Amino acid sequence: MRKIKRKSRSATLKEIYPAIAEYVSGWGWIEVGRDEMNRSFVRALDDGGLVWESPSKTRSADMAFEALEAALKKIMTQNA
Repeated sequence: MRKIKRKSRSATLKEIYPAIAEYVSGWGWIEVGRDEMNRSFVRALDDGGLVWESPSKTRSADMAFEALEAALKKIMTQNA
């Protein structure tokens, strides 16, 4: 799990998850939460559809966002 250095202000999304911040700023969007149509907790999508989804048994939001960060880094590097 990522350790966040506490400062006098809260850390930004871009500081904690730079790949996620870049992705939602121009590549696509993310969806968070389960519903009757999706078993995953976090999904990354673009105009072409689903790009990545967390495993259905992800134990925490922290784990899901760590996995999303790593996946998006790889995806954006491959497609740059």
